Amino acid sequence: MDDDLTVLELTVNGNRRTATVDRRELLVEALRTRFGITGPKIGCLTGDCGACTVRLDGLITKSCLHIAVAEDRAEIETLESMSVGGLTGLQESFWDNNAFQCGYCLSGMLFSAAELLERDPKPNEDEIRQAISGNLCRCTGYDAIVTAIKRYADRGSATVEDVAQ
Repeated sequence: MDDDLTVLELTVNGNRRTATVDRRELLVEALRTRFGITGPKIGCLTGDCGACTVRLDGLITKSCLHIAVAEDRAEIETLESMSVGGLTGLQESFWDNNAFQCGYCLSGMLFSAAELLERDPKPNEDEIRQAISGNLCRCTGYDAIVTAIKRYADRGSATVEDVAQ
């Protein structure tokens, strides 16, 4: 094996997987090109846009800020893990309120919203805006996203299971 290549083992969306990766490869690149997971998008590569957001060992993070091999044996949840068995109530609220267009920001927005709702099931608009502030959306202008999260929370069904399955 080439000196720059190594085997990476991850649990991705509940499935133990291995792939050969370049030691310099970013986690977002490995997820997309080596593991075939397309939910996290490659955006800014500086941690500013949130398109590459995943849950890494239980905490949301921007996968462009992690070297893949540094996360060997980690547990990763991606956008794909949220909709096993159908859309969550939060995802349905995004759909019903036109809170996405191109979908590029969706990983960051949904993971940030889910994390907020797990912590505070009844956030106000300012708390929602703060929670999603680490994510850039070039399509919606944010109001539809805030509305979707707020309407979902106001329904009173913001359970952890329904938010992030």
